[in-house]
Amino acid sequence: MTELAPSSRPQRPEFRNIHALKDLPSYRLPPAGWVSILHRVSGALMFLLLPFIIWLFDTSVSSEYSFARFSALFSAGAGFVPGWFFKLVALALIWAYLHHIIAGIRHLWMDVAHAVSKEFGHSSAIVTLVLSVALTVVLGAKLFGLY
Repeated sequence: MTELAPSSRPQRPEFRNIHALKDLPSYRLPPAGWVSILHRVSGALMFLLLPFIIWLFDTSVSSEYSFARFSALFSAGAGFVPGWFFKLVALALIWAYLHHIIAGIRHLWMDVAHAVSKEFGHSSAIVTLVLSVALTVVLGAKLFGLY
């Protein structure tokens, strides 16, 4: 068997530690990778804002007076925080919930149907991203009073 001389071998890239500031901005993550990362982000966001979610639910259903306070929060704000900021937080929670549930259904479907292929992973990831963003836009338009 003939060996190639070291100088005639093609130079292959050598992968070592990833430098976050230098390497990550140029790294192309596939759609399934984005869905995976965003699934974790959406779960963490919902967990961290759970006290706010519980407060919103409690305030909205306790009494007519508390519901009026709840409604005023989104229109007039509270203290120095304007109402549009609370709407943005609610919109972020809407996206987090929608993305998390759609990505979770995607993962369950892949487990149940044994649909583990590169093509299905790619197409289902794109569907997950498009659906979560499209539904968020529709519900955000309703939240901000566009219809």
